[in-house]
Amino acid sequence: MIAVVGIGADGLEGLGPAARAEIEAAEVIVGSTRQLALLPSGNGAVHRPWPSPIGPLVDELVADPDRPTCVLASGDPMLHGIGATLARRLDPEHLRVHPHPSAFALVCARLGWPAAEVQLVSAVGRPVEAVARLLQPGRRLVVYAAGIQGAAEVAALLREFGHGPSRLVVLERLGGEEELVIESTADAWGDQPADPLHAVAVECTPAPGAPLLPLTPGLPDEAFATDGQLTKRGVRAMTLAALAPMPGQLLWDVGAGSGSVAIEWLRTEPTARAIAVEEREDRAQRIAANARVLGVPQLVVRPGRAPEALAKLEAPDAVFVGGGVTETGLLDACVAALRSGGRIVANAVTVEGEGVLLAARDAHGGRLTRISLEHAEPVGRFTAWRAQLPVVQWAATR
Repeated sequence: MIAVVGIGADGLEGLGPAARAEIEAAEVIVGSTRQLALLPSGNGAVHRPWPSPIGPLVDELVADPDRPTCVLASGDPMLHGIGATLARRLDPEHLRVHPHPSAFALVCARLGWPAAEVQLVSAVGRPVEAVARLLQPGRRLVVYAAGIQGAAEVAALLREFGHGPSRLVVLERLGGEEELVIESTADAWGDQPADPLHAVAVECTPAPGAPLLPLTPGLPDEAFATDGQLTKRGVRAMTLAALAPMPGQLLWDVGAGSGSVAIEWLRTEPTARAIAVEEREDRAQRIAANARVLGVPQLVVRPGRAPEALAKLEAPDAVFVGGGVTETGLLDACVAALRSGGRIVANAVTVEGEGVLLAARDAHGGRLTRISLEHAEPVGRFTAWRAQLPVVQWAATR
């Protein structure tokens, strides 16, 4: 049995009898050097600090789940913790978890923030740019930060994305005798270090003129760096509605151009995944840059020409084809790759592309929609309607 025990800066004193019993009964105790130092010496168990990376030791633990083992975790092990990692790989009968109040809960308690109204972001072992997705006025965030420069990295990102005036609270060694709460702003914090054990609370306040980027699909076209290969705002919103982002599901964005559809898929559903397939290397690099700026650095970019580049990819739950619909065999390959119940959406602006989508509808079912949008623009001293190129959209479910 592997027991995962959440432990705070208060050490053994903060644990209940059941959690203490797990530590006393273990033959092996795994944890960070700091956590292992909280335990009394001489209990007879083998103490093993986590290596970097932790993967090999996780594999070893999973391979021998019957050995009495205690894994120490910070706070709640199931909240961005090792408990969740082990739970994905072990049957429930091999895992017992003893949660401790998380840093998230302690931050909300210290600041008087209702936890249900606060977003948690982990920047531990993950890019800090994930915070950018949630930079909307009035939003409250708790960011798990890593290392002594963690708070400085969060502050720098807030300044970079126009949120320098945001309230920034650094909370060090929560729950311990040396707990410290420091009030500041992203502008004022600068690059000063923090205690290695800290979390960052943010109350988002944009500077004047900072762009407002909601989580709903249909970001302004100006939010994306592009060479012109971009699914425009209104069509993009309709495309995302047809693709229907769902928890944990994988999107292929084929012929991704600037990556706008894959990026908005990930912004809409934070547990979803996406792979952007783009033939041109310069565009592939631009997609990765757009993903970082818009807070979804987890987007996977695969340079390559479809359909050949699709052969070794994980089967998708949804596919968007925004470029290259006339490529021979591309739509058939995408439909064949879809999981049961998966959705495919393809857009075309040329007559040749329309013909391919009509044939795809005849072969695979689904519906065709013609999207025509016009915008009021100045013509001399007057205003007239200027039409975008109409888009024909094919949407089907396998």
